[in-house]
Amino acid sequence: MAGAGTDAAPIGTGFTRPVAAIVGRPNVGKSTLFNRLVGARQAIVEDIPGTTRDRLYGEAEWRDRAFVIIDTGGLVPRAEEGYSALIREQVETAMVEADVILFLVDVTAGVTAMDSEIAEILRRTLRPGSGQAPKPVVLVANKADNPRRGEAAVEFYELGLGDPFPVSAHHDAGVRELKDRLIELLPPAGGEAAAGQLRLAVVGRPNVGKSALVNAVLGQERVIVSEQSGTTRDAVDTPFVYKDLPLVLIDTAGIRRPGKVERGIEKYSVMRAREAIERCDIAVLVLDATEKLAAQDLHIAGHVADASKGMIVALNKWDVVEDTEENREEYARKVLRRLKFTPWAPLAFVSAKTGLNVGGLLDLALEIGETRSLRIPTSEVNAALREAVAAHPPPSPGRRAVRIKYATQAEIRPPTFVFFANDASLIHFSYRRYLENHFRRRFGFEGTAIKLEFRSRRE
Repeated sequence: MAGAGTDAAPIGTGFTRPVAAIVGRPNVGKSTLFNRLVGARQAIVEDIPGTTRDRLYGEAEWRDRAFVIIDTGGLVPRAEEGYSALIREQVETAMVEADVILFLVDVTAGVTAMDSEIAEILRRTLRPGSGQAPKPVVLVANKADNPRRGEAAVEFYELGLGDPFPVSAHHDAGVRELKDRLIELLPPAGGEAAAGQLRLAVVGRPNVGKSALVNAVLGQERVIVSEQSGTTRDAVDTPFVYKDLPLVLIDTAGIRRPGKVERGIEKYSVMRAREAIERCDIAVLVLDATEKLAAQDLHIAGHVADASKGMIVALNKWDVVEDTEENREEYARKVLRRLKFTPWAPLAFVSAKTGLNVGGLLDLALEIGETRSLRIPTSEVNAALREAVAAHPPPSPGRRAVRIKYATQAEIRPPTFVFFANDASLIHFSYRRYLENHFRRRFGFEGTAIKLEFRSRRE
């Protein structure tokens, strides 16, 4: 499987559910409202402008209606450079994707010049002939934590976007009514997403090209890319379609050693990256082909293995390396020598910059997804067990002989095998590893961790 496929196949983005985007200037509470709507602390919330940078997608449901919410960074309309300009591009894309726009303002600050500029942008996008289909805008006056502040929301009528909707995202006041209004405006769903769609988490150290690889897969500037470390903060989920199959791609913050992680936003970013590994099916571990493997690369790979996930090792920036068979073999030897505890993880030689082998990377992911769903008949499982025991019986540390009576596959995703023995506590770690290697030789399972459980059964 390593290095399979070099030509990119068609990749498409899109949603089967209606979409609402939250937009507004910095620090009006967009991420707090996003978390309230999706019912989870998915977005990082800090009183620091620029905390949210990329578009962050979440799934919400209200009164039997499912929809997608997009959280966006603080919009600075006139920004021409730096992060603010990159965030503005992300917000503009979210507005194009959305069926309904939630324009968030802050009642404690009143109408600001930036609010007026954003309102003018929204009016232009709504105007017939502007090049975009008319989209409804809900003017949401946030931080209306008491009746006096709620009454102050009338000031926002001057923005010319209809009735302001007073809410307090922090205290969950007015949010139910906002959701009622939202589902009135959202169009019908275009179809439900496929159950059990494959989730790919792109993980690695800072500055190895994770966000650039995400953009290369999606064929758009989905996430902000910068040479400055710490650009990505949230774990950013993006649904997309590849070969008519729905997938979700998760971009994550760079994971550094615990001692190197600063307090505050970076701490939460790393936590979200680790959570992304826990909820993905396959982790794409991105390495920089121009650098040696670092101890942190091994740490991340170990975390993926401990979580029993699938894994692809993506050697990025391969465009700057002479692409010969000898070089590929040499790099593969070096990587596998260090990642000896995950010999089952295939390598993909890719370039986010040129798009080299991006399609091959996704093909590998689809293969691993099928492997993780593989179910072996019990008769074949026990045949493999008998072969293993006959070739190398389990050592008995005392007078009592260790006997493994039978085995069965209990689960998929990850493939999980349960072995029943007269005394499971006597089965040494090395023999458990021997059984895993034997089962891999017999049934494959390349690209994914498998779980072996041992249970005692009375004679």
